[in-house]
Amino acid sequence: MSVPLTIALDAMGGDHGPEIVISGASLSLIHHPDLSFLLFGNEQSISAQLKSHPNVAGRSRIIHTEIAVPMDAKPSQALRKGRWKSSMWLAIEAVKKGEASAIVSAGNTGALMAMSKFCLHALPEIERPAIAAIWPTVDNECIVLDVGANVGADAGQLFSFALMGAAMARALMGIDRPKVGLLNVGVEEIKGLEEIRKASTMLRETELPFEYHGFVEGDDVGQGTVDVVVTEGFSGNIALKTAEGTAKQIGQYLRAAMTRSWLSRIGAFLAQDAFKALKDKMDPRHLNGGIFLGLNGISIKSHGNTDAIGFASAIDLGYDMAKSELVSRITNDLRTFHAAPELQQQRVS
Repeated sequence: MSVPLTIALDAMGGDHGPEIVISGASLSLIHHPDLSFLLFGNEQSISAQLKSHPNVAGRSRIIHTEIAVPMDAKPSQALRKGRWKSSMWLAIEAVKKGEASAIVSAGNTGALMAMSKFCLHALPEIERPAIAAIWPTVDNECIVLDVGANVGADAGQLFSFALMGAAMARALMGIDRPKVGLLNVGVEEIKGLEEIRKASTMLRETELPFEYHGFVEGDDVGQGTVDVVVTEGFSGNIALKTAEGTAKQIGQYLRAAMTRSWLSRIGAFLAQDAFKALKDKMDPRHLNGGIFLGLNGISIKSHGNTDAIGFASAIDLGYDMAKSELVSRITNDLRTFHAAPELQQQRVS
């Protein structure tokens, strides 16, 4: 019998608020019947949605708050005005207090990162937490980080991202020695910015709990060349948004092609199972949720405009990360490998 697990939900976050949050929680309970929820937000609005989802009502406790962090608020504003009272802050604080194993919010990304870092604190050896996303590949999935928490990163930070991403791959995918690559403008060692080349040297010369593949290019991500792709947040976020936009573009092309003539409609009907499989594979809702790695607690960011299926995926990610004790895995790896003599020597030089 599995041990019950509680997840804190920012019910007021995102474009749709409690409606999508509660519906997503209902779907996630189907996958994980041992889940329970702490629902932070306006009690009246939450209770109205719970009437349609008795399974969530029976597994939840509402913590009322009048304040929700606006989607356009600056992180500094959110910290000043939203601390102590907002649904986002109180949900994060529940993780810090041990009342919940993870927090999931579809709210303001910058505010969630700032509050999560302020409340949960970064792990030792981590200067900047990173957002890790799950990325579909030809055969399976891979992990890409950072996809938006930082603009720029030095070699030491990229090294830490690699350690954290590999720990997530072991926890989520069950891979003993994940293959890790650094995203670059070419695979040759002489290419790329100095900090990326320096990070590559550090990864090659340190005994690690994963296999360092070397540099990878943009087209390697979807091909599944490696299990973990490491980059800084500026390029990672652009890559993520480009991939999502390309998936939508391909979907529009297919719909137009399948309705162009009566013959193409017949062909589409005959191939509908194949098209459904393709649609499911490319559907970003099934891989929704970015986790803030490097914090002393699990904080999950859902897309703000996602639907119930997407929000359920973000909850599922929080559940899996909590069950696999991700924070402990990352902490142990960071403690072990940042203390490695060869890494200390590289820092000095």
